[in-house]
Amino acid sequence: MINPFANLARRGLFLFDPEAAHGLSIKALKTGLVPSCPTGQDKRLTQTVAGLAFPNPLGMAAGYDKNAEVPEALLKIGFGFTEIGTVTPRPQSGNDKPRIFRLVEDEAVINRLGFNNEGHGAALARLKACSRDALIGVNIGANKDSADRIGDYVSGIHTFYSVAKYFTANISSPNTPGLRDLQARESLSALLSAVLAARDDEAARSQRNVPVFLKIAPDLTEEGMDDIAAEVLAHKLDGLIVSNTTLSRDGLKDQRQAGESGGLSGKPLFEKSTAVLARMRKRVGPDLPIIGVGGVSSAETAAEKIRAGADLVQLYSCMVYEGPALPGRIVRGLSDLCDREGLTSIRDLRDSRLDYWAERKV
Repeated sequence: MINPFANLARRGLFLFDPEAAHGLSIKALKTGLVPSCPTGQDKRLTQTVAGLAFPNPLGMAAGYDKNAEVPEALLKIGFGFTEIGTVTPRPQSGNDKPRIFRLVEDEAVINRLGFNNEGHGAALARLKACSRDALIGVNIGANKDSADRIGDYVSGIHTFYSVAKYFTANISSPNTPGLRDLQARESLSALLSAVLAARDDEAARSQRNVPVFLKIAPDLTEEGMDDIAAEVLAHKLDGLIVSNTTLSRDGLKDQRQAGESGGLSGKPLFEKSTAVLARMRKRVGPDLPIIGVGGVSSAETAAEKIRAGADLVQLYSCMVYEGPALPGRIVRGLSDLCDREGLTSIRDLRDSRLDYWAERKV
């Protein structure tokens, strides 16, 4: 439920173009206009995933803080971790504007940004200034005009190894032509081999192992999911992030905006992304870490991702509609859920509705 003050602030931001409003929210976090939201330390929400200790299971997804401008500010408003990027080796402006569209009736967003970012150098300089304890992941991608896309991902590993708590190889954005082709089995095998070889080289040099996750699309066929699971297990990848935005427009109320090209995120993505999450959990088994993303707007939807097989969850688009108090509200709600259900750990929920979601038709 949005309180009257949050609703007023939202209406004010909605007077601006979505991309301008996004920029204003970054500035507000930079200047401290968004107050910190201490959530307390509930040991039931802590867990170790991929060798990293997470104070709570809620993270900010990549796409919001593309240039590593406000990672520590995001951690202060309730997130247990945050992910910067997607960042590419060279700066690029992305696709032509307008390229972000609000579907207010659906509480959804369509974007076709196209990896607009300031490049490795700018993000690295900012991350070097952050606390070494801050749990910040780095989402890496390829330049649109790259002659060697796999080489761009390898460059990301080498560039950010000293500052990243984990990496995400983003091969699932629909807004860079041909990028999702890297999800095809042969291409994925080559990518994972190269990225993990770079990680292992850096780990040997630094004596510090940084986990690598793979972010996949929700628009996969059953065969496509089979292929990704096989390659992820064969290469002993550290984890999956399920999922990126969707090209589907099923069930939307705002049919005018639905015609815009790009990836759809927000509440309408919840069921589709959660079903794909459960199906991937079935394929990869119980041990591989999975971060669930897509349509998380409340403590209950975050918990449902965990019930469907996620170890951790991320959000972004729903904050457009719920405001910066959302992460704190979700974390407190997860503590309340632990109280109600008598849980000793939030992890006790995991897989409890795995079969339901894996069989869900979406």
